[in-house]
Amino acid sequence: MEFKFSIQEYQTRAADAVARVFEGQPKVEEQQFVRDLGQAYVNAKTGTAGIQFDSADGYRNAPLVLNDSTLLENINKVQDSNGIIRSDSLHHALGACELDVEMETGTGKTYVYTETIFELNRRYGWSKFIIVVPSVAIREGVAKSLETTERHFAERYEKRIWWFVYNSSRLNELDSFASRNDISVMIINMQAFNAFDESKSKEGRGGDKTARIMFSERDDFGSRRPVDVLAATNPILILDEPQKMGKKNSATRKAMQQFHPLFSLNYSATHTEHHNEVYALDALDAYNMRLVKRIEVKGFEVRGMRGTDAYLCLQEIRVSKDKPPVAIIEFTHQMASGSIKRWTRRFNEGDDIYVASGELEAYRNDFVIAEIVPDQPAILGYVRFRNGEELRCGEVVGDSTGNDLRRVQIRETIKSHLQKEEILYERGIKCLSLFFIDEVAKYRAYDDDGNPLTVGYGKMFEEEYAAAVLERLRNPKIGDDLPNSYVSYLASFTADQVHKGYFSIDKKGHAINSKTKRGSEDSDDQSAYDLILKNKEQLLSFEEPTRFIFSHSALREGWDNPNVFQICTLKESGSETSKRQEVGRGMRLCVNCDGDRQDVAALGESMVQRVNLLTVITSESYTSYVTDLQKGIRAELRNRPKKVDASFFQGVTVSNGAGVTTMLTEEDASELMYTLVANHLIDRHGAPTQRFHEEGLQSVSADDVGEHLYDFLPQIERLVQSVYDPTALDDMIENGLQAKTSVNPLNDNFSKKEFQDLWNRINFKHAYTVHFDDDELRRHAIAKINEELRVSKVTYRMITGEQRNRGNESELTKGEHFAVQHTETHELAANSVQVKYDLVGEVARKASITRKSAAAILAGINKYKFRLFQDNPEEFIVKVSDFIVGEKATMIVNHISYNRLNERYDSAIFTEDMPENLSRAYHAKKNIQDYVFPDGMAERSVERKFAEDLDAADEVVVYAKLPRSFQIPTPVGNYAPDWAIAFKRNAVKHVFFVAETKGSMKSMQFRAVEEAKIRCAKKLFNEMSDTNVHYAAVDSYDELLDIVRS
Repeated sequence: MEFKFSIQEYQTRAADAVARVFEGQPKVEEQQFVRDLGQAYVNAKTGTAGIQFDSADGYRNAPLVLNDSTLLENINKVQDSNGIIRSDSLHHALGACELDVEMETGTGKTYVYTETIFELNRRYGWSKFIIVVPSVAIREGVAKSLETTERHFAERYEKRIWWFVYNSSRLNELDSFASRNDISVMIINMQAFNAFDESKSKEGRGGDKTARIMFSERDDFGSRRPVDVLAATNPILILDEPQKMGKKNSATRKAMQQFHPLFSLNYSATHTEHHNEVYALDALDAYNMRLVKRIEVKGFEVRGMRGTDAYLCLQEIRVSKDKPPVAIIEFTHQMASGSIKRWTRRFNEGDDIYVASGELEAYRNDFVIAEIVPDQPAILGYVRFRNGEELRCGEVVGDSTGNDLRRVQIRETIKSHLQKEEILYERGIKCLSLFFIDEVAKYRAYDDDGNPLTVGYGKMFEEEYAAAVLERLRNPKIGDDLPNSYVSYLASFTADQVHKGYFSIDKKGHAINSKTKRGSEDSDDQSAYDLILKNKEQLLSFEEPTRFIFSHSALREGWDNPNVFQICTLKESGSETSKRQEVGRGMRLCVNCDGDRQDVAALGESMVQRVNLLTVITSESYTSYVTDLQKGIRAELRNRPKKVDASFFQGVTVSNGAGVTTMLTEEDASELMYTLVANHLIDRHGAPTQRFHEEGLQSVSADDVGEHLYDFLPQIERLVQSVYDPTALDDMIENGLQAKTSVNPLNDNFSKKEFQDLWNRINFKHAYTVHFDDDELRRHAIAKINEELRVSKVTYRMITGEQRNRGNESELTKGEHFAVQHTETHELAANSVQVKYDLVGEVARKASITRKSAAAILAGINKYKFRLFQDNPEEFIVKVSDFIVGEKATMIVNHISYNRLNERYDSAIFTEDMPENLSRAYHAKKNIQDYVFPDGMAERSVERKFAEDLDAADEVVVYAKLPRSFQIPTPVGNYAPDWAIAFKRNAVKHVFFVAETKGSMKSMQFRAVEEAKIRCAKKLFNEMSDTNVHYAAVDSYDELLDIVRS
């Protein structure tokens, strides 16, 4: 099989964008110079000459004749035509200019800069190029690409590239590079020179070994420095993934300056430092243009977790300059309802996991953080607890459901693979799946003789694969009996043949966990590269049995294959960036067995992303994974220029030179749009034209826009200019969203006689007494538990969703670019409980009753309900306790009495702990403070509507939104009512009122405790108090009005 390539319009545009920057540069072919041949050298041992040359002729790139202003002008023209925000200056730390090209993963970045090399040679005669890469994986990928595209480009340009990979033991290739008169390309790892230190390298001492070779005079190289031989050619530098090569003043960047580059080109999907960008194709562009696969995500949510296993996962340790390190730990937390969830939060030394968990019994054994140790050279960061246990970064302990879920993931990956493979097989497309695992030991082990053994995930895979294939063979379909049918292909390989693990190898030939040098992105997985990188064609052949690949490392740039259709993460996915990296391994459009790319041209617009669908089977919940993935994509999108349309102008306030301002109306906006289009100042896509860039709005007259707008044209011009230059509006527009105040003091309404009268009636503090019968509580509690107790079993829900047909920035920002397609729920087998519980003591403590009463209640419930303890101990304890508290609450209201204390609430409680964010505040009229902060998160919450109705009501004089610190004590917890309201006398029957707003009273099912609190408040105000203040819980102002009038 041989990959086939076609000319893609977007790739041609990217190459053209770079070439157009140098318009005006004359074409000079075969720019000659006299090479430094060095000093004669004779090997003392062999007696042979070290170097011999037939000629001193050399060839280099002709110098640039364009000055900085011409280059910048050309760059701006290219940026305008490609919808990129204009650069206002040149970047030239590496040559005359540094040009950025953004290419989304999977869209052919290496192809693009190879085409650019040919175009620069065709237009200007330049022929010396150095491709700098950050890792072995990318180096091998580039070399493979140059090899596979050689025939394709030879047919297009009738030329071939002579290329080689730099090797410090073959320095003679550098002389070939300098002496050849054809297109010459060197591929070099940054590690070969990034330790450059001129002061150390001059005499060949100090520094890194590779730096000494590149930057020191070599006897076996004619007493020349290799870097000088390269620098004499004035090469054009091509940086592949420059964000991995250090920042502006890093050793790598300084070392690259020694090559004396003519200029430099940066190619990446994720630039972190921006220079002069001339072409951009980001994730959104690539997806909407159907240049990459569509992503489908299958996530798993475990429900009914039991909290019995002291689950912990140390996700990372964060270090800052002026603060101690903090640990980010995922742990199990018990909600107030009794349900168990996994939470992630920061922990400092001295923090207790037991307390953070809601006092889960599993964490009682001194899980207090004694020490947080960050990563060190050769040592992974860890957290040590007082109980002596240590947890290392990335390590997971106490995950009782983990293995079961991993098996489910593997099963679902195989299922997705086989379903997709059967369809793809008919199209001649080999289907591959990729598993990322956290430890090699979970896939591969060795016996005493060093023979490899398949264990853990590998064993699970073989079991699940054999079962899935058997199931398919037992259910024949039409066509199965035909020669070369899918089932014959499926039956031709055994489970152990279809998967392989690609890992680092130690000296004994054993697979080991990948290692990454500190400060480096480069893994030592070199032994795993061959089939994935060097022999991609073999992997895509149906004769090659391998279809499932297991790897330890999250394969980075350079590791990809166009026919990866499933990616399964049997590990913690980590950051948003790592998710993007993992998904990136399968984003390329697939190829068939003839090497034809299955793109829009081959499949059509409607089919291309039905065939090219990448399924990610993740180890976390669908929502969590998709949210992080969308954040990762959104964070890396380029800054897009705005489009000029009517909405761009409408509602904007502009001023003239005399300080007069006007807001542009809908009619003004339409008039401006007509004028700009008619005068060819914006194009049909809403982008400013070259004429606008050159003239602005000078050609627009008063007759075009009318006298009323003519004086405002200078600021309207700046508005249009802001499309490509965001700084154009820096001193023009005030931030209207900036909060004008950060405090909420008491206002004049507080001093009104009516509110002072009300406040002096309700600001007393109270105490209560209560009596009830223990035997009656036991009977009621037992009956309630026997009738209503339910606890959750451990289940998992699989949610499947995929990208919408088209994407935009707004969707990604809101997290709406993926849509859920369907869900499935299945039960997980429950393991036996290992943690020992003081069941009686826990129930007694949580329900605030005696151990004797707790024991009697537990003994009284039926055996079927008591067995639920084994299904979920923590939830059983919480729910039984809640039922007891609820029954107690129901009983005590009938036996409570309140006593007024001499202590009162101070008015200062109204201004304590005020929110700083006024975005949800309601600017009130009759409230005793300027702003009301409704409890509901919705813009039109029940409380906001209630406040608006109070302001509008003629019968209301003044009101207060009561703070949370204004509380009424009850036996089931303190209660804080919402409102205090004073009505006009003679307008209503009850002038003074305390109210609670609880939404729809008909639909809301109050818990017994909440009902008890409200009944206690009613008893205090309506029955016991002599203050003539009434109380009610209502769902609207209309209901309150009915009550105060009755």
